[in-house]
Amino acid sequence: MQNTTSNKELHRGLEERHITLMSLGAAIGVGLFLGSGSAIKLAGPAILLAYAVGGLVMFFIMRALGEMAIENPVAGSFSRYARDYLGPLAGYLTGWNYWFLWVITCMAEITAAGIYMQYWFPDTPQWIWALAALVMMTTVNFLAVKAYGELEFWFALIKIITILFMIFVGIGMIVFGFGNGGVATGISNLWEHGGFFANGITGVLMSLQMVMFAYLGIEMIGVTAGEVKNPQKSLSRAIDSVFWRILIFYVGALFVIMSIYPWTEIGEKGSPFVLTFEKIGIPAAAGIINFVVLTAALSSCNSGIFSTGRMLFNLAQQGEAPQQYAKLTKSGVPGTAILASAGALLIGVCMNYVVPEKVFTWVTSIATFGAVWTWAIILLSQIRFRKRLSAEQQKRLKYKMPLFPYSSYVALAFLIGVVGLMAYFPDTRIALIVGPIWYAILIAFYYIKGLHKRNKPFAQENKKIS
Repeated sequence: MQNTTSNKELHRGLEERHITLMSLGAAIGVGLFLGSGSAIKLAGPAILLAYAVGGLVMFFIMRALGEMAIENPVAGSFSRYARDYLGPLAGYLTGWNYWFLWVITCMAEITAAGIYMQYWFPDTPQWIWALAALVMMTTVNFLAVKAYGELEFWFALIKIITILFMIFVGIGMIVFGFGNGGVATGISNLWEHGGFFANGITGVLMSLQMVMFAYLGIEMIGVTAGEVKNPQKSLSRAIDSVFWRILIFYVGALFVIMSIYPWTEIGEKGSPFVLTFEKIGIPAAAGIINFVVLTAALSSCNSGIFSTGRMLFNLAQQGEAPQQYAKLTKSGVPGTAILASAGALLIGVCMNYVVPEKVFTWVTSIATFGAVWTWAIILLSQIRFRKRLSAEQQKRLKYKMPLFPYSSYVALAFLIGVVGLMAYFPDTRIALIVGPIWYAILIAFYYIKGLHKRNKPFAQENKKIS
């Protein structure tokens, strides 16, 4: 289908430091600050292994995405690659799936922001703060992309500094006894309370859904590809560095927390991060952590609105969403698409206000299912991308997937396993009901509207790799 706004392009205003911190900002949210407590209760100290294995799989997924994004940096990223290498229907489903999963995730983040504000303003209705957070983050997304990237940079930096401070002081407590009367705590808590695998392999497997939910957002680097000044340099460095930084923030932070405290106490007495700061001797620990968690929720929501707006913009460009969503503001931002996503989030605020009890578990499992679809599509697209290249073209690739094709297939098998585990455990099974229903609605719309007759893949079968 001919694109009516093909002469309009997103502005390339993002620096390498912006996209690195934006990806970290999306990934370091409630999954770490709140979700880690429930994950630790499921797996015990072995949760460290779950986060490490999940991080390795995410590294392969991101390298697969980077391989395609550096050769063809476009807005929409994996949605466009799915369309190019797997067919129009795959691209259509992936684009709308990613929009849906971030709307769902942002519902949790906005509601969380309302809950956090009640710490300081307990007499104020929760929905007012949730609405205020939505309005503020939507407004931020109307800024020029460089200004948006700058704000998100500082949002993410607050979280990172807090976590690093906790890790460094925690190591001091473990080795030198800081805040513990000079008595080094050591790391014996990792195995003294039922062993490292306190809940067996079953506990580790049960935690994988929350672990992978925590990593949701790293793939957002690909969504920024159409707005990065120097895609080859910036994307490759950001992808490689994010893997190591995520491992430090997740595995490192939880290693320190579970070394200082018996894992059986974590989750029973509030946030594990609040416990650690109190142990260090900071009386205002709860207030400090509440501020950091609030910025974490706002940051993740900010990234989510950014992602949904760009994905809707890309879908409109491809004729798979109303054409008004392909319009850009004077500052080069897809304003109408951003407003549409914000409108969907209003429904989420109302839903979370009415039924707050089980919403978080349901929302995280549905979002994880959507994320697994996205990650699997990235891997499948990269496999098909490689098959279309000659041996000489493969040698010329600027950024290669390591251990291909084995790494791609192992990562795919892992994702299939996560879906199987979600089906096995009752609390997460709802995702396997909502997800397929959503896809069935999308497919029906695709054929009823005749999109299958109009869409053609953008990729050329023998695209030259320079």
